[in-house]
Amino acid sequence: MRIFLFLLTNLAVMAVLLLTTKLLGLDKALGDDYGVLLGFALVIGMGGSIISLFLSKWMAKRSMNVQIVNPSSIRDAQISWLYDRVVEISTKAGIKTPEFGIYKGAPNAFATGWNKDDALVAVSSGLMELMNKEEIEGVLAHEIGHVANGDMVTLSLIQGVVNALVIFFARIVGSLIDKAVFKNREGRGMGYYAAVIISEMVLGILASIIVFWFSRHREYRADEFSARLVGTNKMVNALKKLGSLSENPPLPKEMAAFGISGSTLKSLFSSHPPLEKRIENLLK
Repeated sequence: MRIFLFLLTNLAVMAVLLLTTKLLGLDKALGDDYGVLLGFALVIGMGGSIISLFLSKWMAKRSMNVQIVNPSSIRDAQISWLYDRVVEISTKAGIKTPEFGIYKGAPNAFATGWNKDDALVAVSSGLMELMNKEEIEGVLAHEIGHVANGDMVTLSLIQGVVNALVIFFARIVGSLIDKAVFKNREGRGMGYYAAVIISEMVLGILASIIVFWFSRHREYRADEFSARLVGTNKMVNALKKLGSLSENPPLPKEMAAFGISGSTLKSLFSSHPPLEKRIENLLK
């Protein structure tokens, strides 16, 4: 879920930044100087990613309607137990206790935030109903593992580089097409802008494969982190419980992209490895 929300925010921020540069006439000012173009692409690409990183926790809270738990006013025994586990696992991990929240939805959990000491961990009501305490503890340790491993920061750096490359090559393609097809000597006619938009969409989709590969790689690391902190069986059993969801009716379409369970072409755009591979990795 953190990947989905981050990518959504990144796209929105990038759209605003690129529209602003177009309104200011910066696109035309770039000319054919590839050095200047690359600098422009890096500023916009990294800027969009870094802004998205700082907005990640705010975006998650509001888009998922996360109810933050106040430790001084907890009245529910289950929520009290959950918060105590977050504190305990965070201490073991050597990070500041993240904000902890609960939201309504299908079995899921996520962690986000711009640094290890300003993070958010949230679990869904569906997860609380589906799993027992040991399995939930495994999931909490997995999410805190993402925080302790600095996955969101690394993701933002990768996304920033990807953004920059997409912007850079899309404008080169746009200029070449405008000159070759539409015979515009300056390469900044209507054909340029149409080609840039199409190129950004195509290259953006292809480049997202890199982001999803990174996400799948870090899922293994977070699983291993959970195993070290709270025990292998807890995480294995949690993954098996998620696997049992396939025996139930499918998740609503709007929640499908949020699932923490993993799913050839489809696998390239999956944020999580298949559950059986994650279990196999843990048992090794």
